[in-house]
Amino acid sequence: MYAIVKTGGKQYRVEPGQRLLVERLPAAEGDTVSLQPLMYRADEVVCDGDALANVKVSARVLAHERGQKLRVFKFKPKRGYRRRTGHRQELTRIEVTDIAIAGAGKAAKAKAAGAGKPEEGGNGS
Repeated sequence: MYAIVKTGGKQYRVEPGQRLLVERLPAAEGDTVSLQPLMYRADEVVCDGDALANVKVSARVLAHERGQKLRVFKFKPKRGYRRRTGHRQELTRIEVTDIAIAGAGKAAKAKAAGAGKPEEGGNGS
C-alpha cells in the first residue's frame, strides 16, 4: 500500500513508516500533520477527487532542519563585478504513520466487485 501526496509544491510517493525531508511545515515537533493525497494504491487504485476525500495520510513531525548551504556566485568580466551569496532551505523531517481509507469495509469491496462486470444489452443490438 502506498500513496502519492503533495506538500510544499512537490509530490512524494510515501508508505507507512517511511521518513522523508519536505519543505518546512507550520507544525511543532511531535505534532501530527495531514498530507494531501493525489493517489492511493492498495488492492484498488483511487485517483478521482470524490474517492480521495476518504483517504487520510497522516505523518508525525520528527524535527525541523536546514538544508545544505548553496553558494551563488555572480561575475561579470572586465567590470569588477563579483557577488557571493548563500542559501539554506528550511526543511522538516517527517515520518508517515498511517495511510487509511474510510469505508474500506463491505461497501468498497462491493463497488470493486461490481465494477468488473460488463453491463448487459449495452451494445444496442
